[in-house]
Amino acid sequence: MAEGDSGLSSEGGGVTREVQHSPLYRKMTIVTHSVIFLYATAFWIQVGAMPFLSKKLGADPVVFGYLETVFAVSMLLGGPIFGRFGDLFGARAALMVAFLSSFLTYAVLAVADSIFMLFISRLCAFMMHAMHGSQMVMTDVSGFKERADALGKLGVSYGVGMVIGPTLGGYVTTLYSEQHSATVAAALCLVAMVIIMLTVPTTTKDPVKIAAADSKENKQYESGSVFNLRAIMALLAIPMVLYVLVLKTVVGVPAGIFHSMFTIINIERFQLTPETNGRLLSYVGILTMIMQGFGVGFLSKRFPDNLLIQFSIITTSLSYLVLSLADSLWFLAVVLVPMVMAGSILSTIASSAITKSVPETATGTALGLNMAIHSLIRTVAPTVGGYMYTWFGFASFGLLGFAMNGALAIATMLPRRVTRAMLSWIPGRRVSRTTTHT
Repeated sequence: MAEGDSGLSSEGGGVTREVQHSPLYRKMTIVTHSVIFLYATAFWIQVGAMPFLSKKLGADPVVFGYLETVFAVSMLLGGPIFGRFGDLFGARAALMVAFLSSFLTYAVLAVADSIFMLFISRLCAFMMHAMHGSQMVMTDVSGFKERADALGKLGVSYGVGMVIGPTLGGYVTTLYSEQHSATVAAALCLVAMVIIMLTVPTTTKDPVKIAAADSKENKQYESGSVFNLRAIMALLAIPMVLYVLVLKTVVGVPAGIFHSMFTIINIERFQLTPETNGRLLSYVGILTMIMQGFGVGFLSKRFPDNLLIQFSIITTSLSYLVLSLADSLWFLAVVLVPMVMAGSILSTIASSAITKSVPETATGTALGLNMAIHSLIRTVAPTVGGYMYTWFGFASFGLLGFAMNGALAIATMLPRRVTRAMLSWIPGRRVSRTTTHT
């Protein structure tokens, strides 16, 4: 959108909210990065063990697909509720619940002796949102200008766990069993819970930020229970929240479909061995860590959010067009550079922007809605991706991404009056928050 049109506002209720870091910033940065590393390590241990365990217990590929769908739906339903819980009861309670949910998921896997038990473990993931919880903490303690950088750097710690987890899990599974790997994952969650209990205060929300915001808005979202769907859905009446969620949905659909079929494409189209495919996945992980750890912070401090979002969408659209022509591993590796770069920028900036557009007492709920988009896409992407690859071939992934991101790029450049008309179907929406840029 043009200057002043995107609604990436740093104001709330007419009061400027240019607040600096909380005194807890340095301490909470160390804590959140530590627990996210443990969370990612445990998660990727079970990712490696789960297919082998399900096969050992008699699950065929179809049943395994059902297990993954139940897992995604559980997290989809739990995301907004988890965010609401964090807003009402504080960061420590939210992180404890997230790791308790993770612990139960892995503990059930550790004792699983039937397919039914595997499904129970998937249901336990309802509140397994440690990344979401850590983003809530960093949102609470970071200043507006540095927020995107703070959120982006969480991806580095997650990436390190993503590298170590499968290796550690494979080693334990080879020497012992899949259940032992799940036990190690559960133990790591217990360690994280101890760290949280000893270091994270009851609430990390900065009183200075809350005082700078509109008290009526804060009270509106503070009232009610965790399951107050009216308070959760009320955030959709904020144009910027709706804008970000629509944006992430449009960008996320082709990305989710492509990612769900990535390994199959590598094997069938590019004839990659498991070892080479693993190296390619590590390559993607390294690109992501570099961009989120250094690139996002560098760019967010020098360019406005709306410009970075436009740049990311345009870059993503063109990258998909080139992707449709990829016919070799080297070609694919080159195309992945701008795709990963743009995706990292867009994901981090959008998450940062959505927290800046809501009252301080509703940032967790807003992040929950943001996370729910990913879970929703993950529930349908494998089925759609399999159909597209079977009937339309590899090029269809690139062409779909080019078309959807290209249309979105055009939409972001429309005048504000047009975007307001596009959002006017939301009952009771507010437009007064679109004032200045961060």
